[in-house]
Amino acid sequence: MTTAVPLPAQRPIVLADVLGRSRTRDAVLVLTAALFTAALAQIAIPVPGSPVPITGQTLAVVLTAAALGPHRGLAGQGLYLLLGAVGLPFYSEASGGFEVIAGATGGYLIGFLPAAYLIGLAARHQLDRAPWKALPLFIAGQAIIFAVGVPWLAVTADLSASAALDAGFYPFVLGGLIKAAVAGVVLPGLWKLTDRTSH
Repeated sequence: MTTAVPLPAQRPIVLADVLGRSRTRDAVLVLTAALFTAALAQIAIPVPGSPVPITGQTLAVVLTAAALGPHRGLAGQGLYLLLGAVGLPFYSEASGGFEVIAGATGGYLIGFLPAAYLIGLAARHQLDRAPWKALPLFIAGQAIIFAVGVPWLAVTADLSASAALDAGFYPFVLGGLIKAAVAGVVLPGLWKLTDRTSH
């Protein structure tokens, strides 16, 4: 008579995997990512001379993307864009509607999609588990958002490249570094907490 040997528990690949996987749970996580991004979008500081405010959105993007992984992270930001586009006050300063995406700040919103996917991919390779790896990851993730947002701003607002950088990039560098640092502490900290509670 043979005795069944229990298989070892599969180690989580991204932080959300600690909760297990099911379609319902994944749907809740995706919705939570969208709502979290909408909430942090309301932290908005106007920048003089720029149509682009400083917001908490990019912090939400990097946190949720790393925690959920590429597919759920991308879905969370896609849902966020969709809910805002249909008119819910989910974008910065409680704005909404497709005209926001078509406007000067729309490129930054579109940039959330590739940023979320690529950050999620990097997180699957454990780049979010130590601050010295997470910080450059989250800086790079925000750089992707600017790489889409600044040219979009230049085209929609009819700005030169230098004027678009002045209005849509330089004022946000310090804030982006701070948000990357916050996420670079939070995610590895949550991993450490998870590792302690799993033993």
